Amino acid sequence: MTDTATPTTVHGSVAAETSPGVPSHETSTGISNEKLAMWVFLGSDCLLFGGLISTYLLLRHRFTSGPGPKDMFDIPFTSVSSFVLLMSSMTMALAVGAIHRGDVRRCRAWLATTAALGGIFISGQVYEFTTFVKEGLGYTTNIFGSAFYTLTGFHGVHVSIGIIFLLSLFVMSLRGKLTQENAETVEIFGLYWHFVDIVWILIFTVVYLIP
Repeated sequence: MTDTATPTTVHGSVAAETSPGVPSHETSTGISNEKLAMWVFLGSDCLLFGGLISTYLLLRHRFTSGPGPKDMFDIPFTSVSSFVLLMSSMTMALAVGAIHRGDVRRCRAWLATTAALGGIFISGQVYEFTTFVKEGLGYTTNIFGSAFYTLTGFHGVHVSIGIIFLLSLFVMSLRGKLTQENAETVEIFGLYWHFVDIVWILIFTVVYLIP
């Protein structure tokens, strides 16, 4: 006679097993508090950039003295600079994928590449601003200059802050503090970086391409 094993059940409860690779969520939305905070920040930033872009569209042709958009913009140069920034979005995605696989070395390399591409973009923006000032378009030259420098400069500040965070993550990886267990840190920053790139697509289209 053989004994049959009877499965043990717990009355009134369901046993749930969590695998080590699945992060624990602390909000009812299904995402962590840190990621939720980033989404809230990005939402508020959408409002800020929306206001700046709207202001630029209203003021870009309202000037009586000084150079205007047709006199200043170098579309091919800015297009190359924009392409560099968009490529950094791809390298950021590769960094997120690498850290989720536990490949810290490749994640570090992609973070450094993303920071370098962001630095190239900022260098191009500084060169562009310097050229415009030499050609007679200062911040207070006319309303167009004020709106242009405010909008593009505000975005440049966001990219610069992003570069600082990228370098911070790079240093963390060198010190062994960036591992697969805290991969969400890289993922959260990736949201910020992709947002900055998307915003630049809008700015580039509105400022440089729309006549």
